[in-house]
Amino acid sequence: MSTSSSLNQVVTSRVQTIDQTFHHLHANPEISWKEVETTRYLAERMQALGLRVTTFEDCTGLVAEWGEGKPVVGLRTDIDALWQEVDGEWRANHSCGHDGHMTVVLEAVEALVASGYQPPGKLKILFQPAEEKGTGALKLIEKGMVDDIDYLYGVHLRPIQEMKSGNCGGAIYNGGAMFLYGEITGVSAHGARPHLGINAIEVAGAIIQGIGQVHINPMVPATVKMTMLQAGGESYNIIPDKARFALDLRAQTNEAMDDLIKRVRQIIEGVAISFQAEITLESGSRMVAAEVHESAKQLMEQAIVDVLGEENLKPAPVSPGAEDFHYYTVERPHIKATMLALGCDLQPGLHHPNMHFNREDLVKGVEIMARVVVRTFEKLQAEQ
Repeated sequence: MSTSSSLNQVVTSRVQTIDQTFHHLHANPEISWKEVETTRYLAERMQALGLRVTTFEDCTGLVAEWGEGKPVVGLRTDIDALWQEVDGEWRANHSCGHDGHMTVVLEAVEALVASGYQPPGKLKILFQPAEEKGTGALKLIEKGMVDDIDYLYGVHLRPIQEMKSGNCGGAIYNGGAMFLYGEITGVSAHGARPHLGINAIEVAGAIIQGIGQVHINPMVPATVKMTMLQAGGESYNIIPDKARFALDLRAQTNEAMDDLIKRVRQIIEGVAISFQAEITLESGSRMVAAEVHESAKQLMEQAIVDVLGEENLKPAPVSPGAEDFHYYTVERPHIKATMLALGCDLQPGLHHPNMHFNREDLVKGVEIMARVVVRTFEKLQAEQ
């Protein structure tokens, strides 16, 4: 029996198990860097398959390995949940689909094992923490966990506005994102004598007006906006001398993001000089834009066609949302990587507290991810 037909039979026989895996992960969410029980659960599942498992003393997450030597193919899933208000209660919540991503990757590996497949090299599975903080991928890179990987694949559920149930794309062109945090120091004064003070709120207003006039290449989507402003106190007759603010920057390419950051800093420096105020800026986490490798994308598209047919392969979506998966290729350019865009009628939207989707599409995702592993090893063997 061929690997393809064997995989299909195995995945079909595991539909109930796939749903049970998702239910467990969905019911036990943990926020970034605190995915302790999630890490333990995933490690136990991987060890039960006979895979080698590496965990870390200083952080959550794990890496599982199957096989030896070269070439090396990698699968990656994020494992953290968001912290948000759900039905009036603040709690961890899997509203970005990471429970689905874990299910797809975990079950894809289990399906490969159950089908009797043996990788002609090494399959490396990254269960990455803290994607929502934008720092988890960098931690695994720092630990040298991806240095030997040739091809790397991820998965992300797509909103219904982007991809319908039953459709998939071979890549996701995520944009870049960055946060800037600032503090304004002016001069306090009596509300009746504003000429003796430097109003921090007015300085913030000038920043808002200034960043609204930032223009970069109009062919590349980009945006910057103030998303937090705190100033003033209980006494409304005092000119406030302090204000804190945050800026959210988005751009579709890394080059555009570099340009955007430079121009925003120039605006803020000019405002500081104009008002004779002090403005300090601190860079928050930055998420890089997607660097998709064409060979990895083609292999993923072939796997999609294997499972869903040519008619259900759709163009790769372009998304303003950010994803720290792309640090792997930016920091280690030798890695050929892409992400499966899994259509599943996800709505109302990612990060909505009541986000839901068609769970049957997880089964399709499992087989696609298993098949792209097989196809990639076949390609690498043929090139040797």
